[in-house]
Amino acid sequence: MAGEMNRGGSPGGRSASAEWLTLGQAATYLGVAQSTVRKWADAERLPVFYTPGGHRRFRRNDLDEFVGTSRGRERPVVLIVDDDAGLRAALRTSLESDGIEVREAANAQEGMAALEDEPPNLVLLDVRMPEMDGWEMLSLVRERHGVEAMPVVMFSGSENGADEAEERGAQAFVGKPFDPEKLLASTRQLLKR
Repeated sequence: MAGEMNRGGSPGGRSASAEWLTLGQAATYLGVAQSTVRKWADAERLPVFYTPGGHRRFRRNDLDEFVGTSRGRERPVVLIVDDDAGLRAALRTSLESDGIEVREAANAQEGMAALEDEPPNLVLLDVRMPEMDGWEMLSLVRERHGVEAMPVVMFSGSENGADEAEERGAQAFVGKPFDPEKLLASTRQLLKR
């Protein structure tokens, strides 16, 4: 059954069993975390069916429709650049549950490469990273893309940086005590502009 449920398959020409995906398969199909798919299903944004054993199942047609409506081209894209994988995952889950597409980079070099591939609507940028820090990346972003073209929200475990962030062209700074909810609120506010 799993072999019949590959992403490239067309639901129209397959048997009824091939149209159903598990939670993990649905997450892979949509390119998001399983926890995000759970949240969308629990919030009734994404249709879900339950097996007699209580397991979630998703119809491929419903996922395709969801992609076409909720995740269309007008969906904002946020790039998270941070060397802390746990923090990136937590931010990703929260942003994706708001319908925001998220891309990640584990360091500034990966972040710059991601910007060149497809510019996001907003960048969440950690100040403290190895090799190239967030301030250096912010300077490169401003040189290549301009101050207004791409909003950047800087964040750090340090309380100092708000003035420097403003001087260097960042739209916001979230510092110590670090509050992920404050970072998410700044992100949502800037994406609404």
